[in-house]
Amino acid sequence: QVQLVESGGGSVQAGGSLRLSCAASGYTVSAYCMAWFRQAPGKEREGLTSIDSDGRTTYADSVKGRFTASKDNAGTTLYLQMNSLKDEDTAQYYCAADSGYYREHAVRCPRDREFRYYGRGTQVTVSA
Repeated sequence: QVQLVESGGGSVQAGGSLRLSCAASGYTVSAYCMAWFRQAPGKEREGLTSIDSDGRTTYADSVKGRFTASKDNAGTTLYLQMNSLKDEDTAQYYCAADSGYYREHAVRCPRDREFRYYGRGTQVTVSA
């Protein structure tokens, strides 16, 4: 049973920083890719960043240069360092995992469908 538990959310002023964590369990780390999503009230869920099993990382334009995703050495904890936060970053943040597809000696994150597993999320509120 794959379990994902996010933490680290909170309230911060615009321009500040937060670091989110996602503790993952129940699967073989090397066989999964991971990602961060967010959803603000009244808006669709937005993909922010994904990390393939070999560490290749992609970012949405909305967070590129401000957010950094990483994993610990064991690959069981995913992090999202968020800097220069803006009020439009206010949302519920979720981590996700998926078995993706195998290409170029690594598990690649899916680009055209939903991830299979999501955590319950952690709230980030940025005040202007």
